[in-house]
Amino acid sequence: MNARRLIRLAGITLAVFTLPGTVSAPAATIRFSAPVRLGFQAGDDWEPSIAADRFGHVYALWDHYGDDPYCPDCPSPHMEIQISSDGGRTWSNPRPLVPDATVRQDDPQIVVDPVDGSTVYAGFMLGDKSSQYVARSTDFGQTWTPVLVEDLQRGTDKDILAVRGQDVYLVYNAVMKIYASVSHDGGQTWATYQIVANTNSKLGWSLPSGGAIDSKGNAYFAWAGYEGSGKPSGNVNLFVSKSSDGGKTWATSLIDVSGAPMPCNCGGWAYWGAQMALTVDGMDRLYVLYNAGPSKYAVSRVFFRGSGDGGATWSPRQDVSFSPAGANNVFPAMVARGNGDVRIAWMDDRNGFDTGSNDPNARWNVFYRASTDAGATWSSETQLSHYMSGYPYEFTTPKDGFLQPYGDYFELDIDGKGVTQAIWGEGPSYSGPGNVWYAHS
Repeated sequence: MNARRLIRLAGITLAVFTLPGTVSAPAATIRFSAPVRLGFQAGDDWEPSIAADRFGHVYALWDHYGDDPYCPDCPSPHMEIQISSDGGRTWSNPRPLVPDATVRQDDPQIVVDPVDGSTVYAGFMLGDKSSQYVARSTDFGQTWTPVLVEDLQRGTDKDILAVRGQDVYLVYNAVMKIYASVSHDGGQTWATYQIVANTNSKLGWSLPSGGAIDSKGNAYFAWAGYEGSGKPSGNVNLFVSKSSDGGKTWATSLIDVSGAPMPCNCGGWAYWGAQMALTVDGMDRLYVLYNAGPSKYAVSRVFFRGSGDGGATWSPRQDVSFSPAGANNVFPAMVARGNGDVRIAWMDDRNGFDTGSNDPNARWNVFYRASTDAGATWSSETQLSHYMSGYPYEFTTPKDGFLQPYGDYFELDIDGKGVTQAIWGEGPSYSGPGNVWYAHS
């Protein structure tokens, strides 16, 4: 939802830290297609997610505000889905994911089961109490069966979906607590477990931000813990929680600590705050990518770390952005597969430092890098976002750019041919109206 982005120090394992690693030397640049707008020309399309299967289908899911010509009776906002059956070359018209719902929907998530490569799951919140739902499709997104996965009857936020075979996890926060709704029969039945609770006076607002399940059934979720309450003025603690018993119990490790987020005159609570993407590759290596600042209200850098032992130890953090000092790096995205094939992206304002949503000199862009050796070396940077005419928040100079990231996150996935599928949001301000943009390698 629109309140964006937590800390238990008691019972938390502290990861061993070393000094930040340096940015690896650039290798060949990876080429991407020109950006394509999905959704509606006028917007208002927010927080896109993406998934790709092994059969040429790419699924884009986002939250749409305002009128929908394909569903005039749909509430605002509601989930919209758009599907490509040819690897992203052409796309269907957007349509509502749950057209019969009469209440608002928020925080879209979409994932393809990596075991069969075809079953698609979508997670989202529904209603004023943000009830958590998961929908399943076995016909390449043509029909969906949504299921309520928790009975908390209280406000929740920031759902993160992870799937592998019959195991389905949806993790979300409820103020200072994080819950996991878990199914081990492909979404037919569900149980709800609490990951973290307010057992320490320093625990603040808790916000999940990434998740994955390895081949052994271990579930991992990343989340950010804001110290204090009521405003984002304390440290932000970046955690990974792991369960090896189907979600019943969890062990939590502290990965890094960021200063309080740089103020953003854009209406979003901690909009530029630290958050962490998380993924596993085909060899069960665990990776995190996160933005963090060295002190209160400092700009963020984006860092990468890896673990080959299920999160027990981590590599030294690497600053993977080539943006100059003073640029703000936010909204990390990451995906991995195979033996150390890792692909990462983020947004930064190196081409025009941003001091707020009304700053006419703001120039945000989306940048991408890839590694074939588990992060030991990286490709050079590729800029995914480029000027497209007809959108007043986009600029041709300097080096293209848009006024404001639109949504709290964006996503990457890899299709059956090894192609990177990327989706992100751009807008004139936090309030929009903004658009969803797509590109593939």
